[in-house]
Amino acid sequence: MLTVGVIGGGQLARMMIPPAIELGITLRVLAENEGESAGLAVTQLGDYRNAADVLRFGKSVDVVTFDHEHVPQDVLRALVDAGVRVRPAPEALLFAQDKLAMRERLGAAGLPMPEWARVTSAADLDAFLADNGGRAVVKTATGGYDGHGVRVVSSSAEISDWLERGDVLLAEELVEFRRELAQLVARRDSGELVAWPLAESVQRDGVCAEVIAPAPRTGGRAAELAESIARTIADGLGVTGVLAVELFETTDGRLLINELAMRPHNTGHWTIDGAVTSQFEQHLRAVLDLPLGDTSTREPWSVMVNILGGPVTGTIDDRYASAFADQPAAKVHAYGKAPRPGRKVGHVTAGGSDLDDVVARARAAAAHFGGGALG
Repeated sequence: MLTVGVIGGGQLARMMIPPAIELGITLRVLAENEGESAGLAVTQLGDYRNAADVLRFGKSVDVVTFDHEHVPQDVLRALVDAGVRVRPAPEALLFAQDKLAMRERLGAAGLPMPEWARVTSAADLDAFLADNGGRAVVKTATGGYDGHGVRVVSSSAEISDWLERGDVLLAEELVEFRRELAQLVARRDSGELVAWPLAESVQRDGVCAEVIAPAPRTGGRAAELAESIARTIADGLGVTGVLAVELFETTDGRLLINELAMRPHNTGHWTIDGAVTSQFEQHLRAVLDLPLGDTSTREPWSVMVNILGGPVTGTIDDRYASAFADQPAAKVHAYGKAPRPGRKVGHVTAGGSDLDDVVARARAAAAHFGGGALG
């Protein structure tokens, strides 16, 4: 029986469990702590930053993949040197781990991006601000996610703490965009590559709150361009597994690359119920170099609404009866996490032929759980 090992016990690993069972694949998870989302598949507790822990885990599986991108490169290299198959490979994963490396590599490929600069001093940022309208987005090159490690600034004084720590930083122009889009593709080692429809994501406080697929008003050239960008990145970097390319659609109609993720992604959760092959099944197929599945949509529209924070009192379980009675066609996916302000504790999906109706039903279902609906 094929065995896939996932480093990280979060909700992405959790959502790989059902397709693994259906495919007859053994899923093993390396988690840091007991009680994490993917607890049903946790076979080892350990520190993903500790080479000995990760090597012991890697030698028990056919291929190692990831719930997150934070495993250090030296640990990944130790796995490869020990003969463990790692997918995506460290050489590709680097460009999802290090935003500066990503900007440099994609810039060399001529792909569309915001203006950017490496920042190691206050003078670096002040010069960039002077050239880019006096405001900029500054990001830590590594480690940030869901709005963490990101600041919109108008002065180098606003990142003095980062500079004092000696962090290498990325400054980007503050893009005037009308919306954010996400293009997901999957690629396997043999080179086969498939794409899902381009999706629109709506952010709240730096966290994805809603996703609509296909993205409205992006037929023709925009959708083709987004897919072409993602295909170029996946092939150029040698990505194996799911790749999410987050994009800005600017007010003048351009598409600019924001960030990359080389794993299943929040903007692809709609595929569980809305596509013939979900991103989680596809990721398992890809890292095992199996033929990839059909990415067609099951219905004209799919909407995903994140449950952010969860109920103020009680648990998600307490809300099932009212949510199911009110929205029997909606699908609820809970992550087994305790409620906490801003935390992703689950999501809701709905599908259908009328977009306004689908949005309303997904939001109504999510509202029963105390978070996520934009209103």
